[in-house]
Amino acid sequence: MHAFAKTLITACALAAATVHAAFPDRPITIVVPYAPGGAADAVARLLATRMGVKLNTSVIVENRAGASGTIGASYVAKVPADGYTMLYDATPYSINPHLFPRMPYAANALQPLSLVLLAPNMLIVPAHSPFKNVNDLIAQAKAQPGKINFASGGSGTVQRLASELFRQQLQLDMVHVPYKSGGPAIADVTGGQVDFMFSTIASSYPLVSGGKLRALAMSSAQRSKRLPDVPTVAETVIPGYEVYEWNGVFLPAGTPAAIAGKLQQALVDVLKEDVVKQRLEDLGAQPVGSTPAEFATFLGKEDAKWGEVVRQGDIKQD
Repeated sequence: MHAFAKTLITACALAAATVHAAFPDRPITIVVPYAPGGAADAVARLLATRMGVKLNTSVIVENRAGASGTIGASYVAKVPADGYTMLYDATPYSINPHLFPRMPYAANALQPLSLVLLAPNMLIVPAHSPFKNVNDLIAQAKAQPGKINFASGGSGTVQRLASELFRQQLQLDMVHVPYKSGGPAIADVTGGQVDFMFSTIASSYPLVSGGKLRALAMSSAQRSKRLPDVPTVAETVIPGYEVYEWNGVFLPAGTPAAIAGKLQQALVDVLKEDVVKQRLEDLGAQPVGSTPAEFATFLGKEDAKWGEVVRQGDIKQD
């Protein structure tokens, strides 16, 4: 190799290293592909504030909602891979490819950075329901096929698919009642218009603790610290049943390793802070913080699970 070429390569490498070392030298944007005010948005804003302190820059949250999160994800998939735009997504990220006939971005257009949290769902029924436990519900569903109904905030939601996985594995004939969002669905379960649904602790715990709803089971592998007397689906009727709402952070594919590493370390450090852990636990969520490889493995399992549930249930996007 000519001396000039070697000098040029060395200079480029040094320049790149300098740029990465200086990162970040301007504000960073976290895109949340859901509407303001939801759980993902609230956690993203908390993390943005704390990451800004760690990285010594402003971290701004920008909501780009629509199409079950695909609009925001598509936007981030197409921006420069320089670390200045991140995606804060949730479980629909693993469900959407199985519902939409064509995704607006390539499957490899985003790279996982870290799993942020896991939030179990709980199977809830009206407080006046005759179902005192999950076996009561199952017995009634078997005795009267097609008579028991369950609510959700839409076909592509975890609420729907958690119920569908429950139904499929127990081979029950039950009717899905879709709503435009989780709030009206919970309201109708509370009022007794619908028999049951799966819902996050954050959404339903106040109604459970207030005596307006009854929690029959948790979707997590272990019982919740918040509701230690409520058994899991896995320990009662379906060994291995495990469903979570999850949140995680992604970057555009091709983001330099040094920059991705700096962002991942800042995020993991923030998730260890007491104020962040307490806030997530208040929401009924478990802080995680993972390596990109660990997050990728998790995503692979989620993709396989929900793909099979959607296929077997012949579920279509609303």
